[in-house]
Amino acid sequence: MPRFDLDLPTLREFRPTVRRPADFDAFWQRTVAEARAAASEPSFIRVDSPLAGAEVYDVRFTGFGGQPVGAWLLLPRVDEPLPAIVTFSGYGGGRGLPHEHLPWLVAGRAVLVMDTRGQGSQWGTGGVTPDPAGSGPAANGFVTRGIEDPETYYYRRVFTDAVRAVDTITDHPRIDRSRVVVAGVSQGGGITLAAAGLHPAPAAALVDVPFLCHFERAVGMTGQDPYEEVARYLAVHRGAVEQVFDTLSYFDGVNFATSASAPALFSVALHDPICPPSTVFAAHNAYGGETEIVVYPFNKHEGGQAAHWIPQAAYLERLGV
Repeated sequence: MPRFDLDLPTLREFRPTVRRPADFDAFWQRTVAEARAAASEPSFIRVDSPLAGAEVYDVRFTGFGGQPVGAWLLLPRVDEPLPAIVTFSGYGGGRGLPHEHLPWLVAGRAVLVMDTRGQGSQWGTGGVTPDPAGSGPAANGFVTRGIEDPETYYYRRVFTDAVRAVDTITDHPRIDRSRVVVAGVSQGGGITLAAAGLHPAPAAALVDVPFLCHFERAVGMTGQDPYEEVARYLAVHRGAVEQVFDTLSYFDGVNFATSASAPALFSVALHDPICPPSTVFAAHNAYGGETEIVVYPFNKHEGGQAAHWIPQAAYLERLGV
């Protein structure tokens, strides 16, 4: 696929004005406070595993509305306080199986893998977390669920779950709370931006080809799902354009990026037809903390894949986290 977006020098300077609600901060402060007020103690159930070098726990913690969220916790078999990484999944995937999350574990980090509520049935090896909230009319997928109002929007629940996942790992007695990292690819990258913008604990963020950034540019530009779900919805709900983009502005990764302060390593692929490069650079260039970005000039939405783990590991080593 040929490049369809801005050239790289222009992308590096791309700082668009993105719709931001006047009550953005108040909305999220209230949402997170309500979730924490409804929280109960997480459960960590040790499970048998052939991973001889790790302890594996099936986790349940309370997320949005005090609702249970599944996760895996993988702990290296060492005695000292551990650095940790909280990972968030790509669109349609779930927490999968423990042995799918080995690289950071082998590198000596505890790994908390958050299940994305209601997902886990489009690829991979599944998830366990339901989304008990209903929604109004929606297009297929998750992006338009509850889109009539920010109070009912699907990603309000997911992003709150992510904040509570960070709470869960930082409160764990085996974890060095000063060395907690958040990370994700695609949808997981968008969730990572929300976690970094809403929680003060992360010492670093690894944000790869993030989805959920600069909605007004992405929707209608890509022609591919998941952003195309919004276009299909608006093709039917013709009078809802302003309301939809008002709702989405509460969940735009660019707005979370401005509130984040932890150092961040981004990645972007210049042939990416799903998360256009300009939407990634919009978040990167707005980010409130120190950033670096790795550019993959000829890749699509796969980005750097396994090759990108090497610069990520080196980046965290340089930061000492």
